Amino acid sequence: MTYITKPQLHHPKLAANSLGYTRRDYEGSVSTLCAGCGHDSISAAIIQACYELELPPHRIAKLSGIGCSSKTPDYFLGNSHGFNTVHGRMPSVLTGANLANRDLIYLGVSGDGDSASIGLGQFAHSIRRGVNMLYIVENNGVYGLTKGQFSATSDKGSKSKKGVVNHDAGIDLVMLALQMGATFVARSFSGDKAQLVPLIKAALAHKGAAFIDCISPCVQFNNHVGSTKSYDYVREHNEAVNRLDVVVPRDEIQVDYAPGTTVPVTQHDGSILQLHKLAQHYDPSDRVGALAYLQARQALGEIVTGLLFIDPEARDLHENLDTVDVPLNSLNEAELVPSLDVLAKLNASLR
Repeated sequence: MTYITKPQLHHPKLAANSLGYTRRDYEGSVSTLCAGCGHDSISAAIIQACYELELPPHRIAKLSGIGCSSKTPDYFLGNSHGFNTVHGRMPSVLTGANLANRDLIYLGVSGDGDSASIGLGQFAHSIRRGVNMLYIVENNGVYGLTKGQFSATSDKGSKSKKGVVNHDAGIDLVMLALQMGATFVARSFSGDKAQLVPLIKAALAHKGAAFIDCISPCVQFNNHVGSTKSYDYVREHNEAVNRLDVVVPRDEIQVDYAPGTTVPVTQHDGSILQLHKLAQHYDPSDRVGALAYLQARQALGEIVTGLLFIDPEARDLHENLDTVDVPLNSLNEAELVPSLDVLAKLNASLR
C-alpha cells in the first residue's frame, strides 16, 4: 500500500482555533480511496468537527478494523493515537484501551462488513457495556475490497451492480444499537455535511456509548439504480427528524427570546446540543418510540436520519465498574497489587 503524506507547510493566514491549530492540523495522509467515495466526506466531517470542538489531537485515540472504512483513520487526525485491529475486533481493543486510559477521547471507525458481519458480537457488547466512545459505521452495503458482494446491511430487494437481487433481510445497526442500550444513536448521510458535522460534535461530547450509522455510497459497486444506498436513493428517501447545532462551553450570555421549537440538551462536558425538531411529535429521548418510528418509516421505504435517541444522564463503563478516577495505566505496582490482608478479605467476601 502506498501512503502519500500531505505537505506540512501551511498558509500563514489560515484560521486557527483557540489552541492555535488550523483545520490542516487535524488532517492525515492523502486518501487512496476511489474518487467520490462517501468515506472521504465522513473523514472531512470528522476533521471539521474536531477543529471546531478545539480538541487537542494528541488526546484522541482512533481505532479501526479491516475494510475500506477502516483505512480512513489514516486520512484524518494524523497527530492522534491510532490502532488498526484485525477484522471485526476493533470494539474489544477500544474497550481495553479505554479501561487502561480513561483520559483519552475514543473514536472507533468501522464498516458494515467489519461491524455487522464478523464483528457483530463485538459491536453489540461494546455498546451494551456503555464504553465511553464515538462508534461510527461507514455503511455502504457492500464489500468494496472484494468486488461488491452484498454485505449484512444490504436491504432486502436491493440490486447489485450486476442486477442480482438481495433476498436476505438486512441488519439495521441503528435498531441494534437502540436495543443494546446505546445512549446516543444517530443516522446520517455522507453527502449531508450540514447534518453530519454537528452530529459528530455532539457524539464526541457525549458520555457513554455514542453510535452513528453513516450511509456512505460506494461509487464503484453500489451507486446505481436499484441500490438503496446510492447517492440518489438516499437523497430522495431521506426523512430528517431534526436539525442540529452544538454550542461549545463559553462564558454565559443572557438572552431573552420567544419560546420556539428548540430543545436544549446539556452534554456532560457542558456543551449544549440545540435540537430543532422537524418531524411532528418526534421525541429523541424515547427509546421505544424511536424504534417504533424507525420501523414505521422503514416500511414506507424511507431512511430516517438525524439524532434518533439521546440520554444526557448516561453512565459509562468506568462508572458501572466503579474504577478509580486515575487512569489505570498511570498506577504503579504498589497501587495495583493488593496486600495479603486485602486479598484475604476479598477472597473471604466471595465465599
